[in-house]
Amino acid sequence: MNALTGTGSLVRLVLRRDRVRLAFWVLGTPLLTAALAASVAGIYAGERDRTTYATTAAASLVARAFNGPVAGPSMGAVVFAESYLTLAVLTALLSTFTVVRHTRQNEETGRSELLGASVLGRYAPLTAALLVTVAANLLTAALLALALVGADLPLGGSVATGAAIATVGISFAAVAAVTAQLSGTSRGANALAAAVVGVAFVLRAAGDVLGTATPDGLRVVSAWPAWLSPLGWATQIRPYGGERWWVLLLPAALLVAATAAAHLLTNRRDLGAGLLATRRGPARAPRGLLSPFGLARRLQRAALLGWAVGVAVLGFGMGLAADEVENMIGENAAAAEAISQLGGGANLVDAYLTAMIGIFALTIGAYVVQAVLRTRTEETDGTLEALLATAVSRPRWLAGHLATAVLGAVGLMVLAGVTTGLGYATVAGDPVGRVTELTGAALVRTPALLVLAGVVVLFFGLLPRVAVPLSWATLTVFLLFGQLGAVLDLPSAVLDLSPYTHVPALPSAELTVLPLAVLSGVAVVLLAVGVAGFRRRDLAG
Repeated sequence: MNALTGTGSLVRLVLRRDRVRLAFWVLGTPLLTAALAASVAGIYAGERDRTTYATTAAASLVARAFNGPVAGPSMGAVVFAESYLTLAVLTALLSTFTVVRHTRQNEETGRSELLGASVLGRYAPLTAALLVTVAANLLTAALLALALVGADLPLGGSVATGAAIATVGISFAAVAAVTAQLSGTSRGANALAAAVVGVAFVLRAAGDVLGTATPDGLRVVSAWPAWLSPLGWATQIRPYGGERWWVLLLPAALLVAATAAAHLLTNRRDLGAGLLATRRGPARAPRGLLSPFGLARRLQRAALLGWAVGVAVLGFGMGLAADEVENMIGENAAAAEAISQLGGGANLVDAYLTAMIGIFALTIGAYVVQAVLRTRTEETDGTLEALLATAVSRPRWLAGHLATAVLGAVGLMVLAGVTTGLGYATVAGDPVGRVTELTGAALVRTPALLVLAGVVVLFFGLLPRVAVPLSWATLTVFLLFGQLGAVLDLPSAVLDLSPYTHVPALPSAELTVLPLAVLSGVAVVLLAVGVAGFRRRDLAG
């Protein structure tokens, strides 16, 4: 027996447990890429449009910070610039969650101790999690490249794009392997990994902002901070812009070094414990923890704080970029039409701001799903059973988590409106007017979030064992239908399946109360059915 004994068996177990999640990841990412490529190709079909885009993106510090360095005016370069951030962050988070789920979470729930009673090496769980995650990234990269080739983009650049996204996933899988040894909880390990993602984004953005444009004004050469970030390595591969394949050695080296470090750290800690000392709580608990709402609020506060920081930074940046919309796409009829479709208005800046608020609503929908699904985690971990043994009823406990999720979502939407308004006011003036207008536009989207919360509760109450994949699949459907459906020319009957389609598109459109009332009514019905189902069913593991 050696330290890797049983790795093959654990790989099969990981594949068996995550077959649905991995299928959504491996198949969903290429499909999303194909949709984004088709949308960008329709908007920037002409060479003049792409040249204008490349010139403006190279000159704009905001565009550099968010989209990365533009690699030229080719169709592939524009597709990569427009889709990279979305694909990279999604892949980074999926990779970290997968590694932590099959390492730290298994220790936290006692599965590792049960498995360790068999013939199993010390390094087998971590190695199996990394093998599956790396394989998922490589398979996703291959399918992503095929999707781009199917969109009539060059083979070399398409393969480089798939490799670039895979390097992000593999790099942060390596990071998660280390954070799983440092933190004593899965939430802590995920939070540390997410913090590294945030630092990597800042370093990459700083490197691109400090970079220099080439003499022709069509490309950007990044400064040295971008080379300190895995998110920067992916852009330095330069898909569709003279690929640099040697950059792939950097994430490979990080994977080897992080795996060795994680194995070394594994030997220096006890099973179930992290290397970072757990901070002791106060001697007396605050009175707020005596209620289910107070407990749920305490459990969710770290995640909500992280979301708030991300929303504030993105909101201010999106607001700053509003003043550059005219320069970037004002002369591009297709791009202007696409923004108008997303934003629902003829005025380009208002349409852009409307589209951004809509994107925030969809993004914060992920927070709603995450927060409400904490109920399922509490159930499977066994803590719910202990709580229900007290005087707490099932509806009251569930209401505490729902109130936390809804209030958190409302707060994040207000924050998105305020920061976007402040960012736009920085370049356009009238801070009070901008903030008031965009905060109102953000609050109008909350009934759609209520519907999403109702759907998650419905799945939790009636189909608890598949509530997690069904909830995330629903959010994905809402994303495709509600945000990209108009650009992809989907039938109106399909678009109407998303609650986001029915909210008034402020500030471009007029406020109408009826759709908001209908959505609120639908949310109440979904919540009532979900709560009734939860009251009548047995607790499920």
